[in-house]
Amino acid sequence: MKRKLMIYGGAAMLLLFVTIFVALSLGSSGMSMVDVWHILWLSLPFNDEVSTIYSAGEIAIVTQIRLSRVLLGALVGASLALAGVGFQGVLRNPLADPYTLGVASGSSVGAAFIILMGYQMLLGLWTIPLVAFVTGMITIIGVIMLARHKGSMQIQTLVLAGVIIQSFLGSFVSLMVSLSDGVVNEILFWIMGSIAMKSWEHVYLLIPFVVVSLPIMMMYSRILNLLALGEREAAYLGVQVERSKFVMLMICTLLTAAAVSVSGVIGFVGLVVPHLLRLMVGPDYRLLVPLSAIGGAIYMIMADTVARLVLSPKDLPLGVVTALIGAPIFTYLLVKRNKKEGGVQSL
Repeated sequence: MKRKLMIYGGAAMLLLFVTIFVALSLGSSGMSMVDVWHILWLSLPFNDEVSTIYSAGEIAIVTQIRLSRVLLGALVGASLALAGVGFQGVLRNPLADPYTLGVASGSSVGAAFIILMGYQMLLGLWTIPLVAFVTGMITIIGVIMLARHKGSMQIQTLVLAGVIIQSFLGSFVSLMVSLSDGVVNEILFWIMGSIAMKSWEHVYLLIPFVVVSLPIMMMYSRILNLLALGEREAAYLGVQVERSKFVMLMICTLLTAAAVSVSGVIGFVGLVVPHLLRLMVGPDYRLLVPLSAIGGAIYMIMADTVARLVLSPKDLPLGVVTALIGAPIFTYLLVKRNKKEGGVQSL
């Protein structure tokens, strides 16, 4: 197991570094790759060399815009992929993703309401992320309360409650879009997802969620493996099933709400990445959890690079790019899986 983790993890980290290198080197500013990395070298804390050949604008493009955007994309991708693999483990369904339980819709309602009322800057830069985070958390609490019966949560009831809440809140978002006039484009752009025009403050916002959640999820990876056998079997093996499901659901919700509050609604990351990795490395969550974090970061950086460059200097909504890339990939994986199993079967 440790050998597999070292091999797969090392390969994944190498691919992540290559992806970051390419994403930082490419842009619409016209700077060469050598200039970009020279600026980054000069910006290192231990480097006392003073730049006299680059303007303040060029330095800001690389260090304040491009670098922060790439790192934010990695954190958003890692958060959504971790949430996806966690939800899939708890719900025992590889088709589950961070939006199954309505967290994204809940966050969208809060963000759309704030934008509609014109309170985007009430608390400065943190207004929309804070409101979206709070409404996302309220949503998952409502879903859990709706799904609980006699002190336990049935998986089917939980999914059904999530679908109901998601549809209900989605209608509110559509209503606010129809009521909005001057801010309709801003609401729609947020709903479609983007990490453009974000800053280092948004990076700092997400770092604690990923740093804290990843070790906890790795600790629970063995329990997720046991839950895959069935809740009754896991209970016989000493797993506190209800407590474990609650903890994992809350962690995955925190990750989803934090990511969505910064980037808006971005789909397919939490669905495609864990499913693809499951086909590559198997169903062991001791591998899937850390590899999903790395794979989600790679996927999001690639998608954001495409969003930046395909219609440069105009940015495409990131959610559109992830859907355009993710939907065909997932369709291919689904068809391949069904053919391998000898027919159209449920995953």
